[in-house]
Amino acid sequence: MQGAVANGVRSRIVRFGDFFGPKSRQSWFAQGMITLHQPLTSITYPGADGIGHDWAYLLDAAKTFALLMDCETGLEPFARYHFRGDWDADGTEMIAAIRKAVGNDSVRVKGMAWFILKLASPFNETMLELVATRPLWQTPIELDNSTLVRFLGQEPHTPLLTAMETNLRGLGCARGILF
Repeated sequence: MQGAVANGVRSRIVRFGDFFGPKSRQSWFAQGMITLHQPLTSITYPGADGIGHDWAYLLDAAKTFALLMDCETGLEPFARYHFRGDWDADGTEMIAAIRKAVGNDSVRVKGMAWFILKLASPFNETMLELVATRPLWQTPIELDNSTLVRFLGQEPHTPLLTAMETNLRGLGCARGILF
């Protein structure tokens, strides 16, 4: 994409952490951490203890895209941005937000059964792809949004608890959510 600038092609790349949000059924959150359309009785967390992870609330990501698409003035022909979203420094903040959103601090947290995914991976393409993402859960990857903030003035950000309540409602896990 960067090489295409010489031919007049303008490009914008925006990198995000793992997505979560209402109706986002094709995400780690929806497919790996919770059970869709069920009240939450447990959370499966794929990350290693103490390892940070970046999360991107889909509605904030969409606002970011819209703002960037509206900006032509000052935009370089090839621009690359990182969206910080919700940085969970040790893997506990997302779990705490889920628990708080459902009003139950004792919702059980389980680790991801990576060994089962690895055993199934030779026979299932999805499992193979999931296993390939494991290093992203074992190494902190914190996105630096300073270029994005410098360009837009700020990064769209919904408070995590508000985002989580909307997320769980949209994924059909709202029973038991206290408002």
